[in-house]
Amino acid sequence: MINTKVIANIIGFLLILEGIFMTMCIPFSIYYGDNDIIVLVSVGMATSIVGSFLFFFTKEKDPEIRRREGYIVVGLGWMILSLFGALPFVIHGAIPNYTDAFFETISGFTTTGASILNNIEEIPHGLLLWRSATQWLGGMGIIVLSLAIMPILGIGGMQLFVAEVPGPTKDKIHPRVRETAKRLWGIYVILTGIEALLLMLGGMSLFDAVNHSLTTMATGGFSTKQASIAAYDSPFIHYVIIFFMFLAGVNFSLHYYGLHGKFQVFGQNDEFKFYVKILLAFSIIITASLYILDIYGIEESFRNSLFQVVSIVTTTGYVTADYEIWGQFFKILFFMLLFIGGCAGSTAGGIKIVRHQLLIRNSFSELKRLVHPRAVIRVRFNNNAVSQDIISNVLAFFLFYIGIVLVGTLVMSLFGLDFESAFGSVATSLGNVGPAISSVGPTQNFAHIPDLGKWVLSFLMLMGRLELFTILLIFSPAFWKN
Repeated sequence: MINTKVIANIIGFLLILEGIFMTMCIPFSIYYGDNDIIVLVSVGMATSIVGSFLFFFTKEKDPEIRRREGYIVVGLGWMILSLFGALPFVIHGAIPNYTDAFFETISGFTTTGASILNNIEEIPHGLLLWRSATQWLGGMGIIVLSLAIMPILGIGGMQLFVAEVPGPTKDKIHPRVRETAKRLWGIYVILTGIEALLLMLGGMSLFDAVNHSLTTMATGGFSTKQASIAAYDSPFIHYVIIFFMFLAGVNFSLHYYGLHGKFQVFGQNDEFKFYVKILLAFSIIITASLYILDIYGIEESFRNSLFQVVSIVTTTGYVTADYEIWGQFFKILFFMLLFIGGCAGSTAGGIKIVRHQLLIRNSFSELKRLVHPRAVIRVRFNNNAVSQDIISNVLAFFLFYIGIVLVGTLVMSLFGLDFESAFGSVATSLGNVGPAISSVGPTQNFAHIPDLGKWVLSFLMLMGRLELFTILLIFSPAFWKN
């Protein structure tokens, strides 16, 4: 029997927090004299009141919280937060169509960064900050929701990475899960603040710096400018954002150890080393190609290639250049990057580096087994043998991922999208990246997609952000059997 009271209780608490964060955007509305103050106050209070009703009237003394309730809370919670989070845009009129507002909001909470807006600079400052805050909360949610809420549901502390991705680190920041969550959250806040200060030193206004630091550390990619980071003709700003996108794509437990002087953990972590190699390899190839083709000078070639590569691999989605006009070779390279993703335990989405590593290593191990059928050959990661259960999990994930992309492409083609646009929209939504190719490329958006298609892509964003299995489990008949 599913405990609906405890589900409503936790979702109520999340709605209270959402309402509080909405009202925290009001100071900028007041400062700039915008007309979104009443909307943010009323919707923020209404959201908190609904949350309070759910929270206080469903409270139990000693609630029994099991894994099934946990999966439902996570899956349903993100959807409900997006439903309420879209209301300020609709009521104000900045995004009058509720489907568009929901698409923009769930794109924020899932840190996808796919947008339908064609007039970003015309949106009131309070609403723009709320839009950025959805990404910051969503990015933080991967760490806090997973490490703080899920462990009390019986999954366990740092071992949550096993549920999110295979082959996690065995290191524990703290024996108590809540302490671990607090420390990772603290790192998240500190890095966000440092980036904001550096962006202000580079010439950004306080408002723009705060917004971009929120969406960079969340690997979300929402910008206060229609042209994204291309609106800032500043190499300093570009390199600052590159650096923090890179940090956001790294396992946050490594940041914790690094801040405590244990820098050797970076060199000992297989995933981090592979992450760096991928970024460097693609950046060098693209830099050399741009320079040889005389598209940019050497420094600009390096900066544009590095920025776009880091942005897409970390699933941030910022752009400083339109890589589609560079030629088909570059278009194919960047499309390949849509399927990589950041490190496990980071705010980045996508397939994740560790899954690619384990798949590659398992494939080479199978070749060795064919040559030496009696040999015991184990896949190793970070000098530890990886269990067959984790390998099976990785293989199942890839199978589901490819299947969902293919089915999703077919469905989106029914809405009139050409093959590249349909394939790109599905790949970027499931990977939580943002820009893709063709009509949903780096200088385009998703406004032209029919409403039903936006709901399909919204579902894919949620599925991708929750690592497929959470949503697939909820829709599995076996999940609902006693």
